[in-house]
Amino acid sequence: MPELPEVEVVARGLRARVLGRSVRGAQLRTPSLRWPVPPALPALLAGRRIDRIDRRGKYLLLHMGGGALIVHLGMSGNLRYLEHWEPPQRHDHLDIELAPGWLRLHDPRRFGAVLWHDTAHGPLREHPLLARLGVEPLEPGFDGALLHRGTRGRRVAIKQLLLAGQVVVGVGNIYASESLFRAGIRPTTRAARLSRERCERLATAIRATLSEAIARGGSTLRDFADADGGSGYFQLDCAVYGRQGQPCRRCATPVRMAQQQQRATYWCPRCQT
Repeated sequence: MPELPEVEVVARGLRARVLGRSVRGAQLRTPSLRWPVPPALPALLAGRRIDRIDRRGKYLLLHMGGGALIVHLGMSGNLRYLEHWEPPQRHDHLDIELAPGWLRLHDPRRFGAVLWHDTAHGPLREHPLLARLGVEPLEPGFDGALLHRGTRGRRVAIKQLLLAGQVVVGVGNIYASESLFRAGIRPTTRAARLSRERCERLATAIRATLSEAIARGGSTLRDFADADGGSGYFQLDCAVYGRQGQPCRRCATPVRMAQQQQRATYWCPRCQT
C-alpha cells in the first residue's frame, strides 16, 4: 500500500507539473472504487483550476476553486501525469484532461477512492475521512511528548497504535517496523509501557525514517509509481522490513517476522527490547 512517503512523493511530483493548470474535462470509466465515485465528477471538475495540492496522511488533496478532490491510492494505485495522451489500459479508472496534459488514476485492486468535497459543505479538515486523523509526523506538532500522551492507558501493541493513525497519521507498516528498529523498541511492546524517553526516541526515529524514505522516492515493493511512473528505492535500505531470516544490519542476529492483526511485522530480537 502506498504509505505517507509514497503519497508525499506523488504530491510533490504533481505540484511540479500540474499546479495552476485548468481542467478541460474528465472521463470516469469506473463508477465505484472503495466508495462510489460521484457520477457528476467530470462536470464538477470541468473549468476549475488546480490551485494547491496537499497531503493529509495518505490522502491527496487537489484544491480547485470552490472545492477539493480527495484521492486515496488504496493498496496498489497510482496517480500519474501524462504529458502526451496514451490509450487507457485495464484498471485505468479516471482521466482528468488538463490544459495541457492529463492525470490518470490506475488502481488494479480498486481499494482507492476519488471523492469531491464542496467548500459549501464545510472546511475540508472536517470531512469524515480526515477529521479523526492524528498529527502529521513531519510537522512541528509531533514530538515525543505528544506520542507519550497518546500511549497512556493504551494496552495495544505500539506498532498497532502507530498503524491506527489516531495519535500520529501515515506511519504505515513498512515505516512503523523501520522506526521501531531505529528506536530499539520491540513492535509487540504494550504502548502504555513506553517511557517518555523511549517515546522521544521513537518520535525522532519516525521523523528520520519518513524523511529518508521521501528522499529515496518512497518504497516500491510491487507496483508503486510516482507521478511520472518512476519507482522508489527506500526498500533497498530497510534494516528489518522484508528481511526475515537475514542478519540484522547492526548485530547480525537473524531478523524475525510475525503477524500482528494480519500484517507482517519484522524486528531484531537483540536490538529491540
